[in-house]
Amino acid sequence: MKKIFIGFTLLLLMVAGIIWGNLPKITPYYTQLTKTRISLNLDLQPKEQKGAHFVGSQECKKCHEEKHHDWILSLHSKIIQDIKVNPDAVVADFTALPSGADFTLAQAVYTIGSKFTQSYMIPETINGKKDFRLGNYQWNEEIKKWQEFTPYQEWYQDAYPHDNKELPTSNTCDGCHFTGYMSTGERIEPAISCESCHGPGSQHTENPDSVIFKASLTDPIRTNEVCFQCHMRNRDKRLEAPYIHIEDLWRDAKDYPDGYEPGNPLISYKLPAPFALGEETEEFWANGTAKKYRTQGNEYIHDRMYQHGITCINCHDPHKLTNTAQNSQGNAACLKCHSFGSVIGPHQNTLEEHTHHKDDSKGSSCIECHMPKTAKHTARSPFSVRSHLFSFTYPAQTKAYHMPPETNACYACHKDKTLDSLQNNLKEWGKLEWEKLELPPDGFR
Repeated sequence: MKKIFIGFTLLLLMVAGIIWGNLPKITPYYTQLTKTRISLNLDLQPKEQKGAHFVGSQECKKCHEEKHHDWILSLHSKIIQDIKVNPDAVVADFTALPSGADFTLAQAVYTIGSKFTQSYMIPETINGKKDFRLGNYQWNEEIKKWQEFTPYQEWYQDAYPHDNKELPTSNTCDGCHFTGYMSTGERIEPAISCESCHGPGSQHTENPDSVIFKASLTDPIRTNEVCFQCHMRNRDKRLEAPYIHIEDLWRDAKDYPDGYEPGNPLISYKLPAPFALGEETEEFWANGTAKKYRTQGNEYIHDRMYQHGITCINCHDPHKLTNTAQNSQGNAACLKCHSFGSVIGPHQNTLEEHTHHKDDSKGSSCIECHMPKTAKHTARSPFSVRSHLFSFTYPAQTKAYHMPPETNACYACHKDKTLDSLQNNLKEWGKLEWEKLELPPDGFR
């Protein structure tokens, strides 16, 4: 009897193994993907967190030392750095600072950025208030050169004087770069730290049983909002109101969702940068892909993965900031969910069948084809910002939407060919889809 029981158990395990081995890789995410969708207007911040104040990451570290250790090594902890505390934060060559610069290293208090560009915050009294402004030159780390910097030329150029010394960081930068500033107007901590994503933590630090907002526990569409608060280009929410124009916000236009705290309905605080398919803007090419950095959310909300419930944190560990442009996990990141012959594809049996390129070539890299570099950090920077609109852009589309050939995944590798010839290659491979034939009226055929 015992032998029969053991044999039956082994048989069940074998059957279970066979079933599990043939389930789609997306199966572990089933619960996430099937969560009940809730209103974008619903406030998800725990009631007991209401009224809490910001305490800074050192308080969080007392109980969450491992996560704090991971975070301190990430670039989120270094987005703004105090130069006196860490002089090594300065990456620019100040011996080559142009003579027309309106600041010196001695005047700079904070650095902003370091990976692609670095700007410098200088104390300034603006409109009667002690504040900071940015220097009129920034360091381009990608090409190792100083470049003129005129941030007032962004969308709020009609809301501020055209002078860096008159453009306060309190309205343009600090909401995303200083923890706590977005909702309190106080620079609690110069970093994107724990409370930037979890909200004010005073009650939680006093009583660990007190609930604090965790984005991963809610509707996946709402989960993304903690990232979208900053990784989505926007306009001042007040411009949504009737009869309000940018000129009406003179010296007061804000480049972040003023008043927002994680868990609040972001849609009540943020007005995304406008885009209409077929219309090129300062921020987007005519097909919706990014022309500038920090547009991940604007692109992603139009993607099918977003609509089906895949979140930013499925691909990026928010504490470690893994799988970044500098440290990509490559195809492994995509193949966590996608597998050959699965219900979500690729719908071929091998990588070479899917890409028509060798397995170990750039042409078989998921991100090279589905996340091509479509944007620059400055006009003189190389294309280095990867698209988060994951559908493949055909050469015909690139041509029809009047995008630079360099933004096309095929042309990025095959600069010796034309977009027309690359499109013909895809035709020969049978790699066209009906939906891709819907191009602008003056488009390529």
